[in-house]
Amino acid sequence: MKKRSIRTRPESDHLLRFENVGMRYGVGTEVLHDVNFSLTPGSFHFLTGSSGAGKTTLLKLMYLALRPTRGLIHVFGKDVSMTPRAELPMMRQKIGVVFQDFRLIDHLTTVENVALPLRVSGAHRVEIDEHVRELLSWVGLGERLDSRPSTLSGGQQQRVAIARAIINRPSLLLADEPTGNVDDRIAVRLMYLFEELNRTGTTVVIATHNNALVEKFGHPVMHLEDGEMSIQRQRAGGDGSVI
Repeated sequence: MKKRSIRTRPESDHLLRFENVGMRYGVGTEVLHDVNFSLTPGSFHFLTGSSGAGKTTLLKLMYLALRPTRGLIHVFGKDVSMTPRAELPMMRQKIGVVFQDFRLIDHLTTVENVALPLRVSGAHRVEIDEHVRELLSWVGLGERLDSRPSTLSGGQQQRVAIARAIINRPSLLLADEPTGNVDDRIAVRLMYLFEELNRTGTTVVIATHNNALVEKFGHPVMHLEDGEMSIQRQRAGGDGSVI
């Protein structure tokens, strides 16, 4: 019997890859240590772990807000440690981020906040107006288009932040507790929105403490505990996109 060779994925198949990544702040102990994983284009994963496990730090490394203390990170085929800082903003335009603290601009309306990524990318005004209003209507904010963040509830601000992160159809979407400020009905609706975006080709990573959502939607889980990562594939015959 001939020995069957094992084929490895070519470099271009990895949208993001961590190799033996460690991260510490100052001279303290490592927040993350020896983290290894890869994401392929179009994959969908949950990121779980107790408070202080390192989820937020991991997300910051993924959206290029931090560089690791040690190890290698490749994003869109580029070694982050070798990429000039001047090129990072262009790479970040391909990454949508939903922050826990929303980071909306106070003096802009709902429409204006969500339209920002499209304006930066040079989209036409008619296209911006159509897409933004359609998306805001889908997330249940069709009647709050001209409202400013200070007049919105926490759940409404969360939905504005999500709409802003996905309006430009990023290659990679990272969401830090995106359903933490909404009720269960809206949380499920937002998850369907993330899945719809994923079906168009966007790679999605959602950090969450909501075990019910994790179980309901069944995507593979990247679990952090004490700075170390383990991979849990929830669906039989998963997509194998985490290595």
